Amino acid sequence: MPRPRRRLASTCIGTVTAGLLATGAALAAPEEQSSHSDIAMGAYLDYGPPGVARIPFLSNWLGGKEIRVGHTYLPGDQWAGIEGNVSFLDDWAQWRRQRTDRLFVLNVPMQERNEDRVPDRQVAQLIRAGAEGQYDRHFRKLAERLVALGVPDTVIVLGWEMNGVTYTHRCGPDPENWKAYWKRIVNTMRSVPGQKFKFDFTPNRGTDAIGWTKCYPGDDVVDIVGMDSYDQGPGRTFDDQISQPYGLQQHVDFARAHGKEISYPEWGLFRNGDNPEYVRRMLQWIEKQKPLYHTITDYCPHGVWQCKQNPASTKVFREALTPQRPDPVIPTPIVPTPVIPTPVVPTPVIPTPQVPTPEIPTPVVTPPVVLPSPEIPSPVAPSPVEPSPAEPSPLVPSPVAPSPVEPSPVAPSPVEPTPSPVVPSPEIPVEPSPAVPSPVVPSPVEPSPLVPSPEVSPVVPEVPVSPTPSASPSPVVPKPSPEVPSPVPSPVVPKPDPEPSQPPKPTTPPVNSTEWCVPINFGEWLSKLVGKQSVCIKVDWGKETGFWPF
Repeated sequence: MPRPRRRLASTCIGTVTAGLLATGAALAAPEEQSSHSDIAMGAYLDYGPPGVARIPFLSNWLGGKEIRVGHTYLPGDQWAGIEGNVSFLDDWAQWRRQRTDRLFVLNVPMQERNEDRVPDRQVAQLIRAGAEGQYDRHFRKLAERLVALGVPDTVIVLGWEMNGVTYTHRCGPDPENWKAYWKRIVNTMRSVPGQKFKFDFTPNRGTDAIGWTKCYPGDDVVDIVGMDSYDQGPGRTFDDQISQPYGLQQHVDFARAHGKEISYPEWGLFRNGDNPEYVRRMLQWIEKQKPLYHTITDYCPHGVWQCKQNPASTKVFREALTPQRPDPVIPTPIVPTPVIPTPVVPTPVIPTPQVPTPEIPTPVVTPPVVLPSPEIPSPVAPSPVEPSPAEPSPLVPSPVAPSPVEPSPVAPSPVEPTPSPVVPSPEIPVEPSPAVPSPVVPSPVEPSPLVPSPEVSPVVPEVPVSPTPSASPSPVVPKPSPEVPSPVPSPVVPKPDPEPSQPPKPTTPPVNSTEWCVPINFGEWLSKLVGKQSVCIKVDWGKETGFWPF
């Protein structure tokens, strides 16, 4: 199809400079983004280093859209350019190697002087020369160059728009030899070790000079069926572009019939000017058909970013391809439910009164002192001793005829102690030790002439009282009386005086009395309770008893 002539690097320096200046004005901050599929997308921005440098700016203009396709052309004026002997391939190869998901698309002419308007007769001769293998070496060098640059998987758009009238590599003058020539080029490049090239058969949309299906070289040498589709005739509407012979629909159907992927290496505005409807419909068509890749030709009059004469189409293109980001989620203010704290009423801790366990002192029980029973001496009948005349005995009366007198033992009068309570020490129990009574020898008494009554009634004490060890009773040894049996002594315990304020008058036993009373000491505290006690012994000294010696 008719289109602007591509210029060599030496003639495009001014254009590149102007494009770079325009780029700065065109860049803007990303706007609100819309959704689009992740089909590999690119744009022809320039054939050399400026084209590589503009890719990130285009991406920024599209709100961060990833530009995954780098697209350029080899110059077709000389065979040296077709062999890849150009420096800008290094820049594109470096860009491609930076990410594995990128595609490097390279348009390769099939003839030198490719845009010199060579007539059909001469084109037919060139085609036949190529089919005979005269140009195989040029394409072998190109394959080796690409493999050496590290881009062995380059997509080769070989002899693009072969159904038109523009290029020297067109198919119309000799379709059969053209197909043979295509096969020689593909087989030659595939013979280079390390290559992974994909060959893209890309006609121009529509019939043009020849129906493009007549130029199809065969499935064995074609990997992708592409189509260049600009906004121009035949057809005025986009629907016409779809349905026309050799149009968009026939392209898709043909590729599907041959099991090939599709592509759109070139598309953009042209004859119909700023046509946003075309841009919108073309992008929708691409989204529906899911091609391997597509690249818009972005220079005037075709472009939408670097070319400023198509503002309406530019707006549609940008809105459609800018990735849609979700609107910022305005969080619904969460009104916290006031948590009314439940008043924690502390359970009153009533302290358990600690009732001290009463310590009942263990009473120190003083073991009762068993007082020994007073040994009452049995009266022993003394042997009669004859007094010597020279020394009178104090116990024997003088030779004068004495009257027999019954001696009565002198009983000491009991002394009533003043009762005063004595508290025994709980720590050191005082155990009274029984005092051994020392015998008291009665002094000799003058025998009384009185004869005692032979009968003596013993006094029975009411309360037997053990003698306290503190008092040492002195028993009076009675004079033995022969033939008098020992009466059973009964201790005499005096009754406590009910009126302690009037102490009893002591009764002095008569001389030579037959009754002896010994006081018993119970200690201060017990004596205050029971009063003074004494033990009395009564002995019958009568003549009838046999104890009276006289």
